[in-house]
Amino acid sequence: MDEHPGGGGVGMAAPRPQQQPQGNNNANPQIGGGGGSGMGQQHDEMPRPQQYTIPGILHYIQHEWARFEMERAHWEVERAELQARIAFLQGERKGQENLKNDLVRRIKMLEYALKQERAKYHKLKYGTELNQGEVKMPKDTKDTEVPAVPQNSQLTWKQGRQLLRQYLQEVGYTDTILDVRSQRVRSLLGLSGSEQNGSVENRNLDQILNGGESPAKRKGQDMKRNPGDVLETFNFLENAEDSDEDDDEEGDLMEDIDSGKHTIKKHKIKVKTSSLQMITSANKDTFRKTWNPKYTLRSHFDGVRALAFHPVEPVLVTVSEDNTLKLWNLQKTVPAKKSASFDVEPIYTFRAHVGPVLSLAMTSSGQQCYSGGIDHTIQCWNIPSSNVDPYDTYDPSVLAGTWLGHTDAVWGLAYSGIKNRLLSCSADGTVKLWNPQEKNPCISTYNAEKEHGIPTAVDFNGCDPAHMVASFNTGNAVIYDLETSQTAVVFAGQGESTLPAANHINKVVSHPTLPVTITAHEDRNIKFFDNKSVIHAMVAHLDAVTSLAVDPNGIYLMSGSHDCSIRLWNLDSKTCVQEITAHRKKSDESIYDVAFHPSKAYIASAGADALAKVFV
Repeated sequence: MDEHPGGGGVGMAAPRPQQQPQGNNNANPQIGGGGGSGMGQQHDEMPRPQQYTIPGILHYIQHEWARFEMERAHWEVERAELQARIAFLQGERKGQENLKNDLVRRIKMLEYALKQERAKYHKLKYGTELNQGEVKMPKDTKDTEVPAVPQNSQLTWKQGRQLLRQYLQEVGYTDTILDVRSQRVRSLLGLSGSEQNGSVENRNLDQILNGGESPAKRKGQDMKRNPGDVLETFNFLENAEDSDEDDDEEGDLMEDIDSGKHTIKKHKIKVKTSSLQMITSANKDTFRKTWNPKYTLRSHFDGVRALAFHPVEPVLVTVSEDNTLKLWNLQKTVPAKKSASFDVEPIYTFRAHVGPVLSLAMTSSGQQCYSGGIDHTIQCWNIPSSNVDPYDTYDPSVLAGTWLGHTDAVWGLAYSGIKNRLLSCSADGTVKLWNPQEKNPCISTYNAEKEHGIPTAVDFNGCDPAHMVASFNTGNAVIYDLETSQTAVVFAGQGESTLPAANHINKVVSHPTLPVTITAHEDRNIKFFDNKSVIHAMVAHLDAVTSLAVDPNGIYLMSGSHDCSIRLWNLDSKTCVQEITAHRKKSDESIYDVAFHPSKAYIASAGADALAKVFV
């Protein structure tokens, strides 16, 4: 946004001329001490015309244009929601039509089967063929409408129901199968017995009128005599809660109940097992989707080195080689030209580093973040509200502190909310542990003698926060005990190349729930360690693998590479489930960082092309 030459930003109106004081109007020496004809007073009280300035007019035009764009964006969102609702309703209607056609087909098949059974029964009993007219196999009615009632068969709905009841009686079923739900209610009220013919309610009523015991009382006495039936009753009640099943399932359930307690237990265990399987499957499918680009974050002037999501809000922070950090709210978007995605403008810019910013870590509360730069410093920031006005005045309290301790660029940061600790690794060869609450926050230093090389990335152990893992440019990955500062496990570099640069590890992450460490290598490999040895290694990209992230459920791994692609991997099968081409190359480099949102369905990538992209 261009600035006005006068020093203020666009929209800063020029100061109005100072108005004359409204006090004693007779103080004008040209009029005299209160005398005269009053013409001077009229002249002083005359209102001056309003002064319009070019900056003020530009400010008004820009304000109206922004308001228009915002209203237009709201309208487009509402239109998209309505279109989605229409599509959903159309799908529902189509589904209902398919269901109706399927039910008609089933009824036709049942009618055909009943006629066949009737003919067999008649031939066996009487030895003659039963004349039912021409019995034809029903055709598939999948793509046809519900057929109308034939003209030669003037059956009403009631007559059709009577015919169906007659068919059921012929094959050994009672007519109560037509009223399954009412039968359940009657049985719960004690109004139904085990009789299969005649009116059950009339029989119960006759017993009561003739001095017999009521069904409910008799049922209670039966339970006292046979306590095992109580369990059976409660199993029936538990299964009876499922009132949304179709008639086929209800019929099967009634048969299971009639067949005894063991069948009911078996059915119940099967239902519970199926429910557990569905719940487990739903958890695994949380991120099993096709990710599509939705938001493009354009404002940095150089490569975006790292990014991190807010724990709960649709907000993220990016750091760049243009010396700044930026805060983005994904709910404040502008429709992109010639694209279905949205452009996002930053709502706040953090300025304190005097060189490129290389690393970033977000606290578990989302109230603070830490950044490391080429200027050897770690800056601690208080994150402003996601509704902050981008044009507010500078708030010095946003910068919470500057930590000095490294003597070279800070390449990696990691935060643990369990003990409120921060890890950093630097090109000076050291890994440092920080406690933000202490006056001298640096509490431990590792690899002070550069015995393992230069650290490139760090992370806390997901299973045991008392340990951390660091990767090095020599290809080694080392697990340290944070309490004793001693080396716990060393994964020696096992690269095939004899060149040191080929064994370089760009990123290391720890699985959130399993004792597994994952490393991304310059030689295009991703390696998995069980915190003892290598358990799997694979060539994952066409160029160096630069970044890794594990989803909060620990089911999927996301990797970024200089081959311009993001790949999503199933951690169980170690197979690629999706590949996304996200960024363009700049100086043979492409993707610097990838991240999962901790609680929402967002993933993001940061690239050398000065863009960050968010996928949904």
